[in-house]
Order: sequence, then C-alpha cells, then structure tokens
Amino acid sequence: MLLFGKVQVGDTVPTLEVPVTARTVVMGASSSRDWQPQHHDHAWATTRAGTKDIFLNTPNQAGWIERYLTDWTGPYGRLGRMRFRMRRPVYPGETLVFNGTVRETAVDESGCAWVDVDIELTVGEDVATEASARLAIPQDEKDNPWRRSGDDWRP
Repeated sequence: MLLFGKVQVGDTVPTLEVPVTARTVVMGASSSRDWQPQHHDHAWATTRAGTKDIFLNTPNQAGWIERYLTDWTGPYGRLGRMRFRMRRPVYPGETLVFNGTVRETAVDESGCAWVDVDIELTVGEDVATEASARLAIPQDEKDNPWRRSGDDWRP
C-alpha cells in the first residue's frame, strides 16, 4: 500500500513497458466499442486513413495510463482526474514506455491526500502521449480514499 508520507515531489513512478501487438489494439478498441476501422482493419488504416497500420484508440490509452498509476498506488489509490494528449499513433510492433514523476502532493480541507503526477508515454525517442493525473492515496493504514464521497471527495 502506497501511503502519502512515503511520496515526495520529484519521486518517479516505476517504468512500465508494454509491447503493442495487433491483439492489444483490436481488443482495446473492441472493449470500448470503438468500431472505427483504423483500430482493427489494416487495409483500411493504410489505404483510407493513410497510416502505417492500425493504432491504439483513445480509451485504450486511457486504460493503460490508469493501470500504470494504480499499479504504483495499489488498490487504495483512486484516480480523481486525468488529462492526456496523444501526439502520435501507437502501432503494433512498437513498445509503449510509461514514465511518471510526482509534481505535487497535498492534503485538502477534508483530509484527503492527493498526489499529482506527470506522465510520458514514449515509443523509442518519440513522445507519443503526455498525461497528468491527480490521485488520492491513503494517509495511513486506516485511510481509504474509496470511502470518500460528497464534500469529502473533491478531485
């Protein structure tokens, strides 16, 4: 369990490497019910969309970012908000590398502990996606951000 007192500004989140396969792309698109052909039809993606192959869709990338963060925080980490900007497509055969740095830590008026993280998803030397997220984590072993609601939950 990641506790608030163990996190400092400048800490790095452990790197995650995800080999992207055609299955990764298609399963992510189908699980989010994104039937756009550029996410499952190689011929359509290359001839009609002009890309080099099928590529990860937006919800697929969002899911990977959330997984990256919750792998770090553990089951009591609760995503409050997230923003990201995709800069280039991610194709099968590439490896998506996640790196994050703690930008800020704070405790709000209700006692909720927050960690703000900046994240880069890279493929080789290219930044594919930039993200930022705000996560609630426990202050101590008795705290659980998942129990917060109403005025006690203000991400």
